[in-house]
Amino acid sequence: MARLKTFFSGLIVICLLVLATPAFAQDGTIIGKVTTAGGKQPLAKASVFLNNATFGTTSADDGSFTLRGVKPGQYQLVVTSVGYQEAVQTVMVSNTTLTLNIDLKQKNMMLREVVIMTDADWKKNYEIFKQDFIGTSENSKKCYVVNPRVVSLSYKSSKKTLEAFTDEFLVVENRALGYRVKYMINDFKTDKLNGIISYEGRALFEQLPGSEAQKQKWREKRKEAYYGSAKHFFRSVYADTFEDDGFIVKPFMREPNPERAPEELIQRKIKQFRTTNRDSANYWINMSNMPKYYHEMLGKELLKRNQFFFKTNDPGIFGLGVNKYMLYVIYTKKHEETNFRDLYRPLDMENFEISTMTFPKPVIYFDMNGRVLQDPPMVEGTWSKAKLAELLPLDYMPGD
Repeated sequence: MARLKTFFSGLIVICLLVLATPAFAQDGTIIGKVTTAGGKQPLAKASVFLNNATFGTTSADDGSFTLRGVKPGQYQLVVTSVGYQEAVQTVMVSNTTLTLNIDLKQKNMMLREVVIMTDADWKKNYEIFKQDFIGTSENSKKCYVVNPRVVSLSYKSSKKTLEAFTDEFLVVENRALGYRVKYMINDFKTDKLNGIISYEGRALFEQLPGSEAQKQKWREKRKEAYYGSAKHFFRSVYADTFEDDGFIVKPFMREPNPERAPEELIQRKIKQFRTTNRDSANYWINMSNMPKYYHEMLGKELLKRNQFFFKTNDPGIFGLGVNKYMLYVIYTKKHEETNFRDLYRPLDMENFEISTMTFPKPVIYFDMNGRVLQDPPMVEGTWSKAKLAELLPLDYMPGD
C-alpha cells in the first residue's frame, strides 16, 4: 500500500515519490480471471487496475480481463468489487504476457465510526481537506471534484486534526494535466499542530478527451510538473544521471530548538490567554515565532550516488540510505518562489528549489516505479507543495 507523509511550514504540503522504468523496454500484457468461492465462480464487472497508473479495465462475464501495453516495472494490481474484499497483488511486468488468477473473498461488514455534523461544518472541513489533498496551486484551480459528498470527514478541534476516508472512488478531473483521477481514500489525516499530512489509498488515472491543441498544452503542463519533482529525482538517481539533470545532493543535520515548547502547548496557551492576559499571550505568540530548529549544518561536499543509493538482492528493489542525517536536494534548473520559514537556506545560495528528506529508518526501500515499500520519508520544501493537482501516474514519461 502506498502511504505518503509530508512535513510543511504553514499550510504547504505533499509530495509523491515515483520512479519510472527504462524508456527502451518493450511493453507487456497482463491477462487473468477474477473468481469467487475458492476459484469456482467467475466474477463479472470487477474493477481491475494498476495502482497509481493509467491501466485499468473491468472483468468480462466469464471473469476474464486483459491489460495491454503496460510499461515494464513493478506495480500493485488492485481488484475490487462491491461486497468483496479488495485484492492487491504486487506484479513485475516485463515484455512478456503475465497470467494471474484472482480470487475475491466476501467482505466482512465493519462499520466505521459515524460522525454527525451539520452541512456547514462538513463544507468547512471539506475545504480544509481539498486544500491539503488537492492543493492550492494554479493546477489545483483547474481540478474539478465530480462527487465531493463521497468524502467522510471528522475534525477534532482539540488536536486540530482532520481525518477523511471514502467507501468509493473520489473522482477528480485535473483539467490542468489532462487526467481524470479516481482515488479510493482508505485513510487521510492532516495534523495542523505538527504540520504533518499522511494518506493511503488507491488511484487510477484516465486520459481526458481533448483536441490536439489541448493535448499539447497538457503535455507541456505535465513536463512542468515533472521536472524537478521527487519523481524526476528518483528516476535520475536510478539512472545515475541526477547530477546532469540538475540535482545536487548534500548531507544536512539539525536539532530541535530546546527553547521552543511543543506546538500543541504553544497553541493551547495562546488560546487560553488571548482574551484574559495580553502579556502572557504575547509571550506564547513570540515563542510560536521562534525557529523550530537550531545547530543546522549543511555539508560542503556533494554526495555521490554510491553514498546514498544501492541495489538489493531482490530484482527491481532498491535502497536509499543515510546515516544520522537528512538529504538536502537542490534543483538548479528552477527557482523557488515560496518562503519556507523553517527550511534552512544558506545566505549565499541562489534561490534554487530546495527539498529535504528525513528518513524514519537508516534505509528505505522502493521498487522500479518509485513506490516506497514502507516507512516513507518526510519531505519539506519544494516537494512538499506537490499534491494531487501535480500528481502524475507511475507510467508517465516525458514525451508520452
